[in-house]
Amino acid sequence: MKYKRILLKLSGEALMGTRQYGIDPVRLAEYANDIKEIADLGIQVAIVIGGGNIFRGVAGASNGMDRVQGDHMGMLATVINGLALQSALENADVQTRLQTAIHIEEVAEPFIRRKAMRHLEKGRVVIFGGGTGNPYFTTDSAAVLRAIEIEADVILKGTRVDGIYTADPEKDSSAIKFDHISFDDVLRKGLKVMDTTAFTLSQENELPIIVFDMNKRGNLLKVVSGENIGTKVNL
Repeated sequence: MKYKRILLKLSGEALMGTRQYGIDPVRLAEYANDIKEIADLGIQVAIVIGGGNIFRGVAGASNGMDRVQGDHMGMLATVINGLALQSALENADVQTRLQTAIHIEEVAEPFIRRKAMRHLEKGRVVIFGGGTGNPYFTTDSAAVLRAIEIEADVILKGTRVDGIYTADPEKDSSAIKFDHISFDDVLRKGLKVMDTTAFTLSQENELPIIVFDMNKRGNLLKVVSGENIGTKVNL
């Protein structure tokens, strides 16, 4: 395997599957099976998941809600998704721990870096919920922060698109896919990979990002095996 320890970033919207809202149990089970496949090979897997399928703080703020309140609601949504993914993984016989940046000790461990790394070393999948624990920071930022803290080899951003394109391939059929691209080129071309804070943090810490189609069965295994799947962003 090309990578020993990965941070998998999943969007909350990805859990909706074909639904308009909430969590699709079929999609959840598919993700759990893909994650189990690589965990069984000895890959250490940490996961950060968004909450957009339930609530987005930015959307709440645009409708008149206090932004800080809205972001805290969004953090709680990521914990709900984390619990759902934990349940799906445990149904697939994968030992899993959910850690949160906000304290909800009845349902999850608080985030403790050394404890998270120990779980990974023992072969447990660790899910990080609650974002960074702070308003105004996205789960992309949380993903990069946690990846740096646990010394992950790479961030794998699972999306419904098979990489980074010159334009949105769902809207522009002439969009061209990049196999590899540098951090500087992403910024110069104005491509959307992650929010600016997350992307800059990844660049400063020389942490590569691979954007790939998580919804295609077997792609996660191909990525950690080193196959040329998706788009790799590095220095």
